Amino acid sequence: MVSNDLLKGTLKTIVLKLLEEKGRMYGYEITQEVERLTQGKIQLTWGALYPTLHKLEAVHLITAEEVSIGKRVRKYYTLTESGTKTAKEKVQEFLDFVTIMGQILNPKPSLNLG
Repeated sequence: MVSNDLLKGTLKTIVLKLLEEKGRMYGYEITQEVERLTQGKIQLTWGALYPTLHKLEAVHLITAEEVSIGKRVRKYYTLTESGTKTAKEKVQEFLDFVTIMGQILNPKPSLNLG
């Protein structure tokens, strides 16, 4: 399992990337896809996911559409145009961070020629 501290800093990136790939998803679907992709190593809680979705919606990176399914209402989330741009930026930012962390955690020996 991945610690909540590590997950906190990446949840927006995860949600934006999934929506970029899938187009339109609802909350439970997001949690299941993350669990599937990580083979159960990341299990999103409602208490983490929904505040993130609401924040992304508040800053206009995603939109929500309510759809009636029988007697239930399901809220589907979709990226806005700026959300698509931000998703690409956040993914690249995270990949750069992983590279930098690799340099810190597993440094290559430096050659001192002097």
